[in-house]
Amino acid sequence: MKKPTSKIRDEIARLQEQLKLAETREAERIGRIALKAGLGEVEIDESELQAAFEELAKRFRGGKARPNGGKGASNNGEGGTLSAQHPPGAAEGRTGEA
Repeated sequence: MKKPTSKIRDEIARLQEQLKLAETREAERIGRIALKAGLGEVEIDESELQAAFEELAKRFRGGKARPNGGKGASNNGEGGTLSAQHPPGAAEGRTGEA
């Protein structure tokens, strides 16, 4: 059974709207977290910030060794390790010195 093209287009439009809503929720969540971490006050080029986020994503996906962990460090992306390496407020402390 083939679907008529009009139904396929309707389904695509519905899925695109769902994607747009999901991306908006994700962006708002990440934005709130970034603001809590003090990134709203940091003067940084958008491309540099995006590169830093990409490195962070790789780190939690296990695609790259952690900077302070060495090659033998676990790359399983456990959240507890992040707080040990970068305590809360660490980014804000650097911002105040600039």
